[in-house]
Amino acid sequence: MGQVNATTKTAAEEWSSAWTLVLASAVGFSFFSVLLAGTGLFMGPLSDEFGWSRTLLSSGPSIATAVTALLSPFYGALIDRFGTRKLALPGILLTVLSVSAFGLTSGSPAQWVALWLIFGLLSTTIKSTIWTAAVAGVFVKGRGLALGFTVAGTALSQTLVPPLGNFMIEEVGWRGAFVWLGLGWGGITFLLCWLFLFDVHDRIKAQAKAAGASADKPVAVDLPGLTIAQAWRNSALWRVAISTFIVMVLTIGLGIHLFPILTEAGISRANAAWLTSLAGVAGIVGKLVTGALLDRYRPNWVGGLTMGVTAVVFFLLIDGIRSMPLIILAMVVNGYAAGTKMQICGFLTAGYGGMKNFGKIYGVVAAIVALASGMGPMVAGLIYDLAGGYGPFLLAGTVGCAIGGALLVSLPPYPNWEEGDEARAVA
Repeated sequence: MGQVNATTKTAAEEWSSAWTLVLASAVGFSFFSVLLAGTGLFMGPLSDEFGWSRTLLSSGPSIATAVTALLSPFYGALIDRFGTRKLALPGILLTVLSVSAFGLTSGSPAQWVALWLIFGLLSTTIKSTIWTAAVAGVFVKGRGLALGFTVAGTALSQTLVPPLGNFMIEEVGWRGAFVWLGLGWGGITFLLCWLFLFDVHDRIKAQAKAAGASADKPVAVDLPGLTIAQAWRNSALWRVAISTFIVMVLTIGLGIHLFPILTEAGISRANAAWLTSLAGVAGIVGKLVTGALLDRYRPNWVGGLTMGVTAVVFFLLIDGIRSMPLIILAMVVNGYAAGTKMQICGFLTAGYGGMKNFGKIYGVVAAIVALASGMGPMVAGLIYDLAGGYGPFLLAGTVGCAIGGALLVSLPPYPNWEEGDEARAVA
């Protein structure tokens, strides 16, 4: 039985051999985020046509993320066993059909709930876990920046979906907009992932066979990291999850309701779409800068400060919602920090837990995060319906995000895994 050791690469070498993987993963992540990024755009047309409340409209993303929360640990185990490619490709095709099916909405609340249940079930196959696992397993020295580019896919959605989706709604109606977002974005995603998506299991097995492993024998991939029992007892992992939960409840709620918050402040739909898009542009910068900082400085400090700064966004929207300069500043700050939450969460999970059981561990963390993501939009919508405005929600966001950032800043340094942390393959 031979043993093949993966050679430790520099960050530049990792990027040279796997930049296409990051591209495919970023676009894949963007497709997962397309429907969520466009939810605010469809609130007005659907409310006008069917008379639905904000609570019902907001319940859709909450339902979908609740489903992904339940399925994430199970799906993480599948990733550890089968790798990302075999799961992602069929998942993309099924999600295309699910997004397009929203164009069939008839006005029945039960149908609306069912469509989001199906979307949550199918989109679990292309949520953050699969893209994070693929990139974090292949990149070690350049992991922070690679994850930054990957989660920038959500910023790509935030940048393009508001103006593009609004244009489609105006030109082909809200039904046609759902179909085009599904088929168009999903088609590009499938093509890139078909060409470029692989993970550490694929690479290590190829290295093992190239080194003389028997073609008819299975290749076992041995990655360093915590056992499941050790992970459950690891307080640092729990603090990462709790911090991310708090911030996600608040910021996802804000993100889904940001478009109506702006339009109710007197901003036109077109200008609100471009302001929301501005947050997406800032988000791309934020993810890349955060990724580079994570590779160079203490990740818990970088993560804590980045999450904590989102408190400023809520504060500015409380007092400056009718001031255009403050709105723009809030959009830039919100965009800079938005999406880095999962980037930071994935980076710290890999750092504290290793890659041995990353799919399972991150699957549990992602389930907690998905629960928070599901609660956020519904909580914001419920507060709006009860209080007649978003003021109390924005105040809670100011306090909660500051607490979430402080939890990460207080984390200890995570272990330095030995050089074998890239992987060992045993034939």
